[in-house]
Amino acid sequence: MNLLITGAWKDAKEYIRKIEADGHKVHFFQFEKDELPCSYEWVEGVICNGLFLTHDIRKFIINLRYIQLTSAGFDRVPMDYVKEHNIVINNARGVYSIPMAEFALFGVLELYKKGRKFFENQKQHIWEKQRNLYELFGKKVCIVGCGSVGTECAKRFRAFGCIVSGIDIFPRCDDNYEKIFGLEKLEDMILKSDIVILTLPLTDKTRHLIDKAKVEKMKEGTILINIARGAIVDIHALTSALPKLGGVVLDVFEEEPFNEDNPLWDMENVIITPHNSFAGEGNDRRLDGVIMENLTCI
Repeated sequence: MNLLITGAWKDAKEYIRKIEADGHKVHFFQFEKDELPCSYEWVEGVICNGLFLTHDIRKFIINLRYIQLTSAGFDRVPMDYVKEHNIVINNARGVYSIPMAEFALFGVLELYKKGRKFFENQKQHIWEKQRNLYELFGKKVCIVGCGSVGTECAKRFRAFGCIVSGIDIFPRCDDNYEKIFGLEKLEDMILKSDIVILTLPLTDKTRHLIDKAKVEKMKEGTILINIARGAIVDIHALTSALPKLGGVVLDVFEEEPFNEDNPLWDMENVIITPHNSFAGEGNDRRLDGVIMENLTCI
């Protein structure tokens, strides 16, 4: 196969010789916005991230038949075109799930254990006990999107004694959850949950899935975590409901960077991070394994 590999795969150069030894021809270029180092017609397969944001997939004519993404999401790829032309596409499933699940757990504990308050007191050398700390044990957790990321979240929250349920468009039996419900049960589960974690993909159906009506159904003290895609949450509806919520952890936003003038930055019960939950030292090793394993199947 004629493979075009971009710098989105950090360790690509370490594997090119092996890939070529397996019978593939390779062109590598670092930055996906740059001009291709070959003709579009030459390319039969690509390993990339956002290549099709700046290079129209239609320019690859009919020869493109394989796509390997370095991201977990498919939202940077024209999936209708991919399906129409029967192009095999793989994502980086499982690569970022562990650090993202750890991040979700960190966010809840930061709020429950008043980490920010203790940090500020430490800076000012203030010895002040905080009596109103919360426990994770026994809390009802609803994970919306029970794929690889959601399931890694489920494992960790169950280990803390939480009661974990899931919402997914494809309900199934899974020992990591008490039960996985269909999307039609989302509002009911939100009403009952202490913690709601969003780990679902962004599609036309999930855009602003968490809207004003659903936010208002959340009970007082609920914590909402979004480590999925920013557009899943109607940020304006969320802002108006914050006094009622126990807190929110937002790692993703509909527009990034997040507007520096937004009042959410300064709210005490809000944790804002710059689309960083995926980061972990094991990612490169896991991504290398996924890419090379998938290449053996073509």
